[in-house]
Amino acid sequence: MPSRRGFLAGLLASGLAPAGWASVGGPRFLSAGQDPEGRNYLFGLSALGDEVFRLALPGRGHAAAAHPVLPLAVGFARRPGKFAFVLDCATGRVVAELQAPEGRHFYGHGVFSADGERLLTVENDYENAQGVIGIWDVAAGYRRVGEFASGGVGPHDIRLMPDGETLVVANGGIETHPESGRAKLNLPVMRPNLCYLSENGDVREVVELPRALHMNSIRHLDVRGDGLVAVAMQWQGQAVDFPSVLALHRQGEGLRMLETEGLQGYGGSVAFSGDGSRVAVSSPRGGKVQVFDVETGDCTDNVMLEDVCGLGAAGAGFIASTGLGAMVQLGGASRILSDVRWDNHLVRLPG
Repeated sequence: MPSRRGFLAGLLASGLAPAGWASVGGPRFLSAGQDPEGRNYLFGLSALGDEVFRLALPGRGHAAAAHPVLPLAVGFARRPGKFAFVLDCATGRVVAELQAPEGRHFYGHGVFSADGERLLTVENDYENAQGVIGIWDVAAGYRRVGEFASGGVGPHDIRLMPDGETLVVANGGIETHPESGRAKLNLPVMRPNLCYLSENGDVREVVELPRALHMNSIRHLDVRGDGLVAVAMQWQGQAVDFPSVLALHRQGEGLRMLETEGLQGYGGSVAFSGDGSRVAVSSPRGGKVQVFDVETGDCTDNVMLEDVCGLGAAGAGFIASTGLGAMVQLGGASRILSDVRWDNHLVRLPG
């Protein structure tokens, strides 16, 4: 019997599947957004933020997962949504519709395995107040084939480490339940963590914040090519003396906090620059992006930008998106204004 990897390779060779991301104009980012009529789309964007394509979504999106080879994207509903759609970005066709199983909902993020054979989704097992990672078989039409514990509560983001085998999960620590909407049910006792797992669910490392920062929910991630992880957090405590919401981590070491200021305790997105020398965090509440030198930890730039959240690498710098329709090259003159209300994230595509 051919392997699933052989199955995917066979689709490419036979022409039954699109030939790659170049076949849809070579977009560099995916982002959800909403037009003035309230219609929701998943957009493919160039390195400068120009629209390459748009595909309709049935509801408000949050983030997306991009297949490492095929021009396929999974658009996720924002928490506590239960739908996800796999879109063929070459034809606009819905390849598969994912429905979270009974007792689960999606958190808006997911990632493909390095070979593209499996999709892994962060989910809430809300009756048991624990996080799970759902496993979906790509060659079997995105059939759900299992799940394993995320290593904490409220897993929000998930990334694949450069070794192609290890997952890193941002367990935000916040208990929620669909019957309570978006209410946060356990703030006094929440315990966020950063958890490293194998693709079989074996825990390799768990990293927690100091006790005084236990209300700093670990939310979003980026991973540098050498395995350094950037972490954006969202403070759930009192709105006085906000702690830093940005940290760096390398496996086997402790969290290294970088001193953010004026972000109102809210890290919306985080990204390394293309050359990896800098890291940036956005804050829609603070209306700014702060950029730091990774080696020294010094803040090198403050960019004021109303309702900014989406963030991605653009060459040696960054591109940011806002809910007011702006796409901005930080440190450059490029600013694209549109009538699209950009949602939370710019998802970097392979290549």
